[in-house]
Amino acid sequence: MPVQGRVVISELYCKGCELCVGACPQEVLRLSTERITSKGYHPAELAGEGCTGCGICAVVCPEAAITVYRQVIRRSTAAVGA
Repeated sequence: MPVQGRVVISELYCKGCELCVGACPQEVLRLSTERITSKGYHPAELAGEGCTGCGICAVVCPEAAITVYRQVIRRSTAAVGA
């Protein structure tokens, strides 16, 4: 079954260390070049499609700034066109 993931990064805690960016096996995280947090950091952000919700980014984040959500996509068993 395909899995779709989504990450939420708390700008309150993210210090832009890039550990999550380097650890992401899907390469869908990056540092924002357009936003700066109230503490003066460029926060990490989801850069595109392809997150599987593996959670590696949340595990390596020293500030616990990342929450990962996973959704399993179940395919319909109903016959198509029936």
